[in-house]
Amino acid sequence: MAISGIGQNYYQNNVKTKRNTKNVNGTEKFALEKTGSTQELSEAEEMELFKKEFHEDLSKVTNHRTVSNAAVNISEAAFKAMKEDPQYREKVLSLIQRDWGDSYAPRNCSVLITVGATLNEYRADSWPVGYDSEFDVRSQNSFYKRRSEKKDRQKELLEEYLEKRAQAKRQQQEMLNEKIAKAEQERSRLANAWVGDRQMAAASNAYESNVMMGTVAGGDSLLG
Repeated sequence: MAISGIGQNYYQNNVKTKRNTKNVNGTEKFALEKTGSTQELSEAEEMELFKKEFHEDLSKVTNHRTVSNAAVNISEAAFKAMKEDPQYREKVLSLIQRDWGDSYAPRNCSVLITVGATLNEYRADSWPVGYDSEFDVRSQNSFYKRRSEKKDRQKELLEEYLEKRAQAKRQQQEMLNEKIAKAEQERSRLANAWVGDRQMAAASNAYESNVMMGTVAGGDSLLG
């Protein structure tokens, strides 16, 4: 395996130390073992740097306007293969550019790329954006993922529309409640007025009846 960069420096230093040390005691042996562990750490750091650079390259790949969601799943074996073989790395990038740049008309799609250690393991899957839950599940552990800004804006517009509609419903309900309250007040007023009129009529009838009875009674006494 070819070693470059930081890993190469550690590798050369380690080999040089081993060559210059013919007879090692316990202390020198510990120092060499520590140097070997440092070399392994540098290889891990090199891989993290490689992943970071590859992530930046993916961020530069443009989507076709029909690709609303895009993600890439990459195995550790695939990263190792691309790191050791720059041509394989460029081929993978070229395939991703092809698949993300392709047209999926007449409907917008989610595109998920799967990268393995060989080209035979490379796969591109797509499905309509209506099945967003599938994209969320299949891309949750993806190395790289993006969503369309257009789709995000559409989501914002939908949320704004739903909020305005809910506000309009609240206003309509408040107006309805106000009308109901006024109608209830008017009904109560009319009912009270009707009861008052009935009471007035009853009192008037009683008064008239008493007057008539008094008149009749007074007439009988005059005739007698």
